[in-house]
This record gives sequence, structure tokens and C-alpha cells, in this order.
Amino acid sequence: MPIDHYENFPVASVLLPCRLREPVEAIYAFARTADDIADEGDAIPEIRLEGLGRYQHELDEIAAGQQPTDPLFARLAKNIQEYRLPIQLFRDLLDAFSQDVVKKRYADFPEVLDYCRRSANPVGRLLLHLYGRATEENLHRSDAICSALQLINFWQDVGVDWKKDRVYLPQASLKHFGVAETQIATGEVSPAFRALLEYEVRRARAMMLEGAPLATALPGRIGLELRLVVQGGLRILEKIEAVGYDVFTRRPTLGRLDWLLLVWRALQMKT
Repeated sequence: MPIDHYENFPVASVLLPCRLREPVEAIYAFARTADDIADEGDAIPEIRLEGLGRYQHELDEIAAGQQPTDPLFARLAKNIQEYRLPIQLFRDLLDAFSQDVVKKRYADFPEVLDYCRRSANPVGRLLLHLYGRATEENLHRSDAICSALQLINFWQDVGVDWKKDRVYLPQASLKHFGVAETQIATGEVSPAFRALLEYEVRRARAMMLEGAPLATALPGRIGLELRLVVQGGLRILEKIEAVGYDVFTRRPTLGRLDWLLLVWRALQMKT
């Protein structure tokens, strides 16, 4: 499963080819620090948006062919130019981070997916560009995997996000299943809440399985890395189900034994 601070980004691991570790780390540094501005500390929204605006300005300078003086952006510019990375994908990430500052509720599932399109999908697309595998089919499958990972993170963190006054469960789903936000506030795992989260878990699993063929289509260590990501996401969904959807008191995480299972499952995935 993607780890560390920006949860939808696989840090340059030992499975990545050496030549790609530098650009992956440069992109990760951009995403992580921008996410910090949007989400960490106690700054007021205006200050957070101002900080993200500075990142947007630096991207504009890079797009205009200017050489940034800030080391983080100088490094990023070098890799954008060398690997011809679409700069719009970085703008999409910033747009999602900015949205997190001001938007706390989502009307329906399409709204949540639109957020995933900007907060998660650019990560997979950037990696495919680095790998030289950014075909239309691969990009579609990557989007499915990345959106699924984002959804899985939301569903395991319902209680965590509530403390930040964020509810990613669609308002339409809450209404349909008869779940009030007061139940989230108190961590009440009622039959209605279980039914709601079961429904959302099924949607996330279907999306992950839709994208999973990409993990067997990519070669070598890159493919193995993605297989582990896919299996990690599916394992978290299993753990959500195993605790009876009580993500408030038993937040599902991956332990050492899980990783042994993930490796075995990744090796069993058919090409």
C-alpha cells in the first residue's frame, strides 16, 4: 500500500529501477510539501491557499521555461523537462489540495470521484509517463487503481477525517442509508452505517479490480510494485469487512504478516 505522508504516492522503493528513483522522489517531495500546506498545522484557510498559490506560480514559471531558484522546484523542473511530464497533472494535484482547504462535504459519488481525479489519478499518470507506458488503456486502468486507493483511504479514515470536519462519504449515500452525521461524530456503528460502508467498500473493490490488469501488464519490478499496491488496497478492504465496518475504534492497517500475504498474492496474479 502507498505509505508515508502523502498516502496516494508510492515512495521510491527498492522495487523501482534506479534511474527512476530521482524523478519519483522529486515528484513526491512536491506532492508531500504541498499536502502539508493544505493539511498540517493550524494555519487559517487564507494562509494555506496563499501557500498553495505560490506553488502554482512556480509551476507557471516552469511552464514558461523559467528556471526556478527554489531547490524543490529546480529539481522538479529538471525532471519535468527530462521526462516530458505533463505539467497539468501537477496543477491538478494543487487544485485538489486547495479544494481540501475549503470543501468539507460531497453531494454524491461523482463529486467524490472528481476529487479523486485530481488528488490521486495524477500520481499514477505521472508514473506511467516516467515508465514510458502512458497508453490510453494503461492510463484508464491507472485511474481506476488510484481512485480506488483514494476511496479505500477515505473509508478506513472516516473517523480521522471527521476530526478535520471532513466527510467524504457522499451526502446522497448518507441519506439513502439513513445515516446522520451525528452517528459519525459519536462513532456509532449502527446497522445502517454498516450497510452504507459495505456498499462503498464494494464500489472501491470493483474499481480496484477494474484497474488490476495494469499490474500484470507492466514488466519486471515496476509490475511487481503495482501488484503489491493493488493487493494492499484489497487487503485493507478485507480488514474493514473483518472488523464489521467499525473503522472508528479499529482502523484497519497492514502489519508484517499482511505484507507476507501481499507478496504471495502479488506473485499469484496472472499475467
